[in-house]
Amino acid sequence: MHTNLGEAGAARARCAIRVHGVVQGVGFRPAVYRMARRARLGGFVRNDAEGVWIEVEGEDGALRAFADSLVREAPPLARIDGVDVARIAPLGERDFRVVESATGGRTTASVPVDVATCDACLRELFDPLDRRHRYPFINCTECGPRFTIVCGVPYDRANTTMAGFVMCAACRAEYEDPADRRFHAEPNACGDCGPVAELVARGRAVARGDAAVGAAIERLASGGVVALKGLGGYQLAVDAANRGAIERLRARKRRPRKPLALMARDASVVDAIAVAGDGAREVLGAPARPIVLLAARPGVLATLDVVAPGLREVGVMLPAAPLHHLLLAGLPLLVVTSGNRSDEPIAKDDAEALSTLADVADAFLVHDRPIHTRADDSVVRLVAGAPQPVRRARGFVPEGVALAHGGPSIIAVGAQLKNTICVTRGAVAYPSQHVGDLDCPDGRAFFEEVAGKLRALLGVAPEAVAHDLHPDYASTRWALASGLPRVAVQHHHAHVAACMAEHGRAGPVVGVAFDGTGCGPAGELWGGEILLADLGGFRRLGALRPVALPGGEAAIREPWRLAVAVLHDAGERLDLLADVDRRRLDAVVGLIESGLASPRATGAGRWFDAVSAIVARCRVATYEGEAAVALEALAGSEPDAGPYPLAIDAPDGGAFVVDLRPAVRALAAEVRAGEHAGRVAARFHATLAEAARLGCLRARRDHGVATAALSGGCFQNRLLSERCKQLLEADGFEVLLHRRVPPNDGGVSLGQAAVAAFRMRAQKGK
Repeated sequence: MHTNLGEAGAARARCAIRVHGVVQGVGFRPAVYRMARRARLGGFVRNDAEGVWIEVEGEDGALRAFADSLVREAPPLARIDGVDVARIAPLGERDFRVVESATGGRTTASVPVDVATCDACLRELFDPLDRRHRYPFINCTECGPRFTIVCGVPYDRANTTMAGFVMCAACRAEYEDPADRRFHAEPNACGDCGPVAELVARGRAVARGDAAVGAAIERLASGGVVALKGLGGYQLAVDAANRGAIERLRARKRRPRKPLALMARDASVVDAIAVAGDGAREVLGAPARPIVLLAARPGVLATLDVVAPGLREVGVMLPAAPLHHLLLAGLPLLVVTSGNRSDEPIAKDDAEALSTLADVADAFLVHDRPIHTRADDSVVRLVAGAPQPVRRARGFVPEGVALAHGGPSIIAVGAQLKNTICVTRGAVAYPSQHVGDLDCPDGRAFFEEVAGKLRALLGVAPEAVAHDLHPDYASTRWALASGLPRVAVQHHHAHVAACMAEHGRAGPVVGVAFDGTGCGPAGELWGGEILLADLGGFRRLGALRPVALPGGEAAIREPWRLAVAVLHDAGERLDLLADVDRRRLDAVVGLIESGLASPRATGAGRWFDAVSAIVARCRVATYEGEAAVALEALAGSEPDAGPYPLAIDAPDGGAFVVDLRPAVRALAAEVRAGEHAGRVAARFHATLAEAARLGCLRARRDHGVATAALSGGCFQNRLLSERCKQLLEADGFEVLLHRRVPPNDGGVSLGQAAVAAFRMRAQKGK
């Protein structure tokens, strides 16, 4: 905080106070009003494009106490990044007011995230005597939609999708009453003046208002698939106790095995189906209301095998919006998944949903409050005792990440899969919500939408674009066509840089980048890398031994091909794949030996796929990461198993190679001998952790760096992450894990932005 109040002097003085941070849409102005009135100060508070502006007048001592209390007594949802105080000439004001927001000027204000229904609103929702009894859009200054309805800053009703709803006299009185918790709650409404729900089936409205919610519950209870309009877009719901309904949802959505999430009425329902420790319980009940991956209680939920086939974990969330609470009052547990077809963005507009989900949903629970910005449900996993994002979207976006260095505004366009975009403003980076895969036209259109809205919301015109080296990524092609100066950032350097950035580090670190495949500087396929990195650049110290990808992309979809590759490379027989047609095995061996359509990749993810095909018998993957997830689920039964043998080839002056062929031979022998599959899977996890450990030890010995940053999609794997962290900390390393953005490709854009900001700042400093 910067203050300039001087020494006590005149009886009355006046101060101008600028407050930066997340201070709009979180009840900050009402809190300022109450503080000022309590201290008998005059003046005003208003929103503007930079945050909150306060002018306050009174006795010197009261002014000092007021300035201190701004941070100490800020509302729970506020985040104050800075308070600047300066003395100005007194005007004689003795009353304090909340005045109309100022428009124009440089945009530096931060938009708040969407917030789950607070306890006070929840009590009113189910109170038969309350005027908002069962009103599905109840909210106040402490809860409700924010990011998904805001169209611009300052955050006022006129700049949200609520602008078209004129408050009734009762709502207006609350909105203007400083003593009311809905004082300047911008989405404030009730059943007389606000949005209304409708149930639509077969192209026509069949119920409206509370009757629509009741009719939706009846459809769910009878086995129907209901598409409902959530905070950031449409969701598809079925009764979690109805196996037939879940199977129909899977068939219609073309999602045969990928896990589905559950939404539980309350914590007691969660406890009945999953194990939620204190840390998980806190994340479940947090205002963001993400999906949290929890250990399932075996045998409790009869449909668990169709909700999360073959897995030990299940994704669970608590209700995020009043509409969810009303539905769950009728059914305690629902399957709730994204309202889209596989790999497409979620639908956000009613017409879009009614069209794209027409052959998926039996009925649609719609309403007339528009969603300005779509945002899928966030997904979180507890790793090493703390939450780690798997998918970062609703409830977390648009929170910023402070960078070690500021500079010109940059737009970083991320990767091809699990895409996000990141825009910097000053020394803060703002990663977007999960965009998804850019393989389909709708995904690329959503990418364009997010790129435009994020720049507009932050009020910046980027001076450069940061992108991946891969020339065929849609995001790279967008960068090349943008006309902006370009900063190319290698994929795995971006992974490690993202981990550094969210911890406020500039390096150097030993970066362990384990993922599927990414483009190396000369077009090679990387993915099992040990890097010496800072934000300015990196040096490749070593990597896993590359494995052939027979058939190219086909090897990722059919992990048995990778199993052939690693067994053949280790000189092993293919008897462990006896159920695969011999002609297909021979054809794949021919590809490997000829080198045709068989690029070699160091990716740790490909090694997981290969071993999963052997041990978990995951021959074909129906969704990205299925083989690796199956192998981790198996390994969870034997978490303390020791590693298989491996070797390190370290040529003079070159990068070392971690040779996993000894591990393959030992693993194959154990499988043939009938060793328990869980133990074999656990030993392979321990082997990769040991490979990371040995690489980091070599890096510290040669370069004196004792901080390790673990990044890449493989570090979504809890067993691998926790084993690596345990081993490295025992060896005296400081270990950085992802906590703000996902370790998968959803974090790449942050790393690109951090690297580009550092490089451009360094260039301007020369």
